[in-house]
Amino acid sequence: MKLKITPITFTRYAGPLGAMLIAAADQGVAGIWFVGQQYAPDTRGWREDARHPLLEDAAAQLGEYFAGTRTRFELPLDLQSGTLFQQSVWRALLAIPSGKTSSYGEVGRSIGRPDASRAVGAAVGRNPLSIVVPCHRVLGTGGSLTGYAGGLERKSALLKLEGALM
Repeated sequence: MKLKITPITFTRYAGPLGAMLIAAADQGVAGIWFVGQQYAPDTRGWREDARHPLLEDAAAQLGEYFAGTRTRFELPLDLQSGTLFQQSVWRALLAIPSGKTSSYGEVGRSIGRPDASRAVGAAVGRNPLSIVVPCHRVLGTGGSLTGYAGGLERKSALLKLEGALM
């Protein structure tokens, strides 16, 4: 059996918190990363296309989010880059509303894995869809700002934008 390799198309986005890459595969938006963040992908072999309709839509929705006029994204997502466990964590993150936060333990309980806080933290850290799959809304014990692949300053700025951090 031959594996089908899904081609990735990407564009660059100049966000207020720094340059970003937005990537799409056949199934939907596959990634949104801050340039230079931890776990950023190797884009060699990807095709750049700023006029790709899905990428244009994602960029427009990010612009609305940063302008404070969008709290929820309406994009098809491709989460296939993760393991089944990672995908379950990433889907759980989608349930955390804008302006609210959760803990690693709460996310673990929501997926039926109450003792998996560390594994949840690792999956949150590998989230390929920054902002859209809101890993920045997950806090450490006692509400502490912990780990964010894009950096804690960005995490803090995103939470302030959403009104979850004063």
